[in-house]
Amino acid sequence: MASVPALKTWLFVLPAVVLLGAAGVRMGDRLKQADGSAAMAMEQSTAPQQDTAQATPSLPAALARRLASESTVNSVPSGLPLDIRADIEGDTDLFAYAQRLRWQADSGNVEARWMLSRVYDYCSQYANDPGGYQLDNTVLNGMGERASTAMASARQRVAARCGGFVASDGLGYPLVFAQRRQAAQAGNLAAEASLLADGQPLQTDEDYRRGLVQRVRDSHDPEAYMALAPAMGIRASGDRAMTGLVAGEALSELAWRVAACELGMACGSDSVLMNSFCANGGICSQQTDQDFTDFVYDAAVSRQGAEKMTEWVEELIGKRKGR
Repeated sequence: MASVPALKTWLFVLPAVVLLGAAGVRMGDRLKQADGSAAMAMEQSTAPQQDTAQATPSLPAALARRLASESTVNSVPSGLPLDIRADIEGDTDLFAYAQRLRWQADSGNVEARWMLSRVYDYCSQYANDPGGYQLDNTVLNGMGERASTAMASARQRVAARCGGFVASDGLGYPLVFAQRRQAAQAGNLAAEASLLADGQPLQTDEDYRRGLVQRVRDSHDPEAYMALAPAMGIRASGDRAMTGLVAGEALSELAWRVAACELGMACGSDSVLMNSFCANGGICSQQTDQDFTDFVYDAAVSRQGAEKMTEWVEELIGKRKGR
């Protein structure tokens, strides 16, 4: 899982040591504790429970609390837009969105389960310690630097959209991975691609891995492209399964990401993609209205590499373009 993909030093990255030191190293501590607390929450959820709100083991506590307050199941909103992916963008209340997704996922909608994993991933850093998250924002704003202010603004948007989640919900790697694996096993291609990017594919043999990449290419699904991207960068160097594919170089990961944007992924200046880069890693554009594609070409790709990058992107989306 890669909320903030490893994009090396080619972007405007905040001086992490100074930043975390000024914030009392709370962000680092919470990240170290996140997996443990999430695992503990999952273990606790498997124990017999008498409380109605905890009757569903995999249901995060905050969602269970809200569901318990409803008089009937029918009173819980279950409707989702025709494009089930749409509500993760904009100013959606992601806690309520997750609630709707959960009911759909439990009814067998694998696309809803994939999107539920994305919400959990996006909100996990905030949910691990909402109070500490806000305190860190105060510190960042107090630094008075352009970069720290931009990061604080991005983090504030996460906090505003993820309000309602709390630490006991167990949002973090174990829960996100469990949701994605379940979605992948049920046939969701984006989830399957994300497992490969996470280093834990459904199958490990070369034929499967190469075949998965080709299935993603054939699908022209922007979610699957974006999910696969981290697996196609430097990590793919020397992997025989990726021979002849757009893979194995720092720019190849970016090519997959830009191709996802070209195929319809939300990549604007206010998108979850741009917001996550800035909020979680301090990778913030100096131009507030810059979308991801322009950001990459402006800050990540050399003049010599731009032509190669463009060729790769065109190759990846060529089938859709009729080439």
